[in-house]
Amino acid sequence: MTDTMPTIRRLGPADTALTPEWRAMFGKAFGEEATYCGRPPSTAYVERLLADPTFIAIAATIGTTVVGGAAAYELRKFEQERSEIYLYDLAVDEGYRRSGIARAMVARLREIASVSGAWVVFVQADHCDAPAITLYESYGPREEVLHFDIPPG
Repeated sequence: MTDTMPTIRRLGPADTALTPEWRAMFGKAFGEEATYCGRPPSTAYVERLLADPTFIAIAATIGTTVVGGAAAYELRKFEQERSEIYLYDLAVDEGYRRSGIARAMVARLREIASVSGAWVVFVQADHCDAPAITLYESYGPREEVLHFDIPPG
């Protein structure tokens, strides 16, 4: 670990070369390398995704090394003219944890949400992930909900 605070930025279509390392960092942090790196998307797909204003990819980098990342989605609501941001994944490389990087990425996401006019940022956490729960509880109240995966078709 270094004392240097990373650069926190939103990725765009010109950043496709960085996304393999960004995905690999998630895979390593979550112990799910096959999920994040086993079937990488094409460059064209990544360019389209990063150009989509409703997809938010944030990278924390020190030099050219990715040490953290966040992936979020802006969801437009139907009941009112507003949106909310779903923080789908947030990870920090093990060697850089507890150094403020996760908070810096959440701060950047909150800035993006404010500019987009989102009324809330929401996130899920697994019951067994105490560090994530502690982090997210520091931002607002916890809701107990059930999550269901419904297969297509």
